[in-house]
Amino acid sequence: MQLAERLQKIPPYLFIELRNKINAARAAGIDVISLGIGDPVEPTPQPVIDELARAARDPANHRYPTDEEKGMLAFREAVADWYAQRYGIMDLDPETEILGLIGSKEGCHHFILAMVNPGETVIMTDPGYPAYRASILMAGGEPYNVPILAENGFLPRLEDIPSDVAKRTRAMFLNYPNNPTGAVATPDFFADLVAFAKEYDILICHDNPYSEIVFDGEKPLSFLSTPGAKDVGVELNSLSKPFNMTGWRIGMALGNPEIIRGIAMVKGNTDSGIFNAIQYAGIAALTKCQDNITEMLEIYRCRRQFVVDTLNRLGWDYTPPKGTFYLWIPTPAGLSSIDFATMLFEKAHVVVAAGAAYGEYGDGYIRIVLTVPDERLAEAMKRIEKVLQ
Repeated sequence: MQLAERLQKIPPYLFIELRNKINAARAAGIDVISLGIGDPVEPTPQPVIDELARAARDPANHRYPTDEEKGMLAFREAVADWYAQRYGIMDLDPETEILGLIGSKEGCHHFILAMVNPGETVIMTDPGYPAYRASILMAGGEPYNVPILAENGFLPRLEDIPSDVAKRTRAMFLNYPNNPTGAVATPDFFADLVAFAKEYDILICHDNPYSEIVFDGEKPLSFLSTPGAKDVGVELNSLSKPFNMTGWRIGMALGNPEIIRGIAMVKGNTDSGIFNAIQYAGIAALTKCQDNITEMLEIYRCRRQFVVDTLNRLGWDYTPPKGTFYLWIPTPAGLSSIDFATMLFEKAHVVVAAGAAYGEYGDGYIRIVLTVPDERLAEAMKRIEKVLQ
């Protein structure tokens, strides 16, 4: 039996491969420490759990979710209020410019299905989150890679995109703070992006689930705070990272009402929405749990500094990125990302993500996550230090 052609075009999903590698080693009795998958280990804030329990006991919430396509209005209103408080965006209409998602990853896929026709070009960065390419290919689109390099702050140089490519491009994926590099965008870059999108009639999908995870005085930034952003695109966000809710699968899309309408149409024909109790829990996160963000940032800051100190003691001259709970680390001279990641796995039993898995320009880097308990991170660094010495 043969799978559909669209699936044959898609490379194996990085994180499934990592999980398979980890599970096989552990089944063989090896103590593997995974620094490869960004999944917070700290618990979801208690007010969120309490609200889930309360709402789950109400039989009214056992039926199909309220307003299946968009999510319940109360959740969308809480999102609008949160964006007003955190990013100063005061004009988001919960009725037409916000919808609930089963995580921002779903939003990426539905954006492509809603707005891109087969054969149309979609720009993505290299390195970039692998799920963007998969969504583009499954919808019959044509991915076009734009390199993001250290010398440019891991931001794409929009002026280097050939005009013939820009003219045939339908949409563009951006993600800042960036997975995998940890780079952050600037207001000036977003202003240039809006102008570029208007010049070439390109739809922007800015995937922003790491919006709150920034360091060294960096301020959280939304693409939608840029004048004209709603004219050209949408922003996706999620409760997964700021509130330790990766398994809860709840996020949001915000911005251009026509794009929001298109995503809602795809959702209405794909799933039946977010369980009401989870939406009520999401409201609790947005309205009662801002302190959790501050607490998690301090935890990640300490882990980040510990890893950086270890690397620099081993001979790196490494300055960490200002965003996300990832560290995008150059490999030692002469080692590809695959070779270095393989060596760490085989000799230290530590799993890291090879940069080449994120694209051609990711080679020469590995990605380490900070979402592991302190004692396991310390053990991982001890093992890496022993191997490299």
